[in-house]
Amino acid sequence: MASSTLVSRQRAGGGRRARRREEEQGRQRTLISPAQLGRPRGRAVYWIVFALVMAAFTLVFLGPLYWMVTGGLKTTQEVVQSPPTAFPSSVHTENYSQAWDVMNLARLLFNTLYYALGALVFQLVLDVAAAYSLSKLRPVFGKAVLAMMLATLMIPATVLVVPQYLTVLDVPIVERNLLNSPWAIWLPSVTNAFNIFLLKRFFDSIPGELLDAAAIDGASPLRTLRSVVLPISRPILGVVSIFAVVGVWKDFLWPMLTLPDPAKQTLNVGIYSLSNGVPQNVLIAALTIASVPTLLIFLLFQRNIMSGLTAGGLKG
Repeated sequence: MASSTLVSRQRAGGGRRARRREEEQGRQRTLISPAQLGRPRGRAVYWIVFALVMAAFTLVFLGPLYWMVTGGLKTTQEVVQSPPTAFPSSVHTENYSQAWDVMNLARLLFNTLYYALGALVFQLVLDVAAAYSLSKLRPVFGKAVLAMMLATLMIPATVLVVPQYLTVLDVPIVERNLLNSPWAIWLPSVTNAFNIFLLKRFFDSIPGELLDAAAIDGASPLRTLRSVVLPISRPILGVVSIFAVVGVWKDFLWPMLTLPDPAKQTLNVGIYSLSNGVPQNVLIAALTIASVPTLLIFLLFQRNIMSGLTAGGLKG
């Protein structure tokens, strides 16, 4: 008797779960209903539309990259002709070696890497300290400071160019001219409100019990940051590092204003400065070489970027 009652209860529970799943499926709103997707015609239309949309987006995003890579393999006449050719009639790989020598890309790459690594170090040290203090140390007026930092994200970057340039031209108090020095690149990139916000959001998701346990063991706030917080913050630190390097690597206007010395220019500014009198195909080859590092960074660390951006989304 008891076994039959148990079986009937299990059947009733299974029926209720099945009805609940059907109700949830009925409440779901999609472009194509599951019934239509189950039919051969609906499934065929769905996959055709999906393939067309993906092909269109792939063409839009990869088309310029393909034109840039193949343009460096063409002759000058073939690059400038109209209509353009989809494939090079003859491959000229010597354009890339000529661009490397004519544009002095080795020196420009070294300069850009030097500026990028310096900005990375400063951002990791100062932005992590700012985010940690706002998240865990809870200073007085911390919310007001964070609000003012986030408010700077609403200001267009071009509006800040003139004030920043005047500041770099004659730094207050110390009265130093920072033009043609790496400090002109490093200092403006230190206080990055977006990176501070990302770091603070991640630090907010760290359980307070870990910090309390470290405090009970006698660890200072700095020791807690170094020994507890930073080891479990590698995903978001990787994202901030990538943003810092790519931000310096792709910047053009600010390095052009603050680094007029050709020997100290970055990759983008150096290619622009040396572009006069250079054949079009050689210039395109130089631009392709300049784009390779950032593309490799994205392809190698795209999973880290997505995991780091979503790491602080849920607490637990």
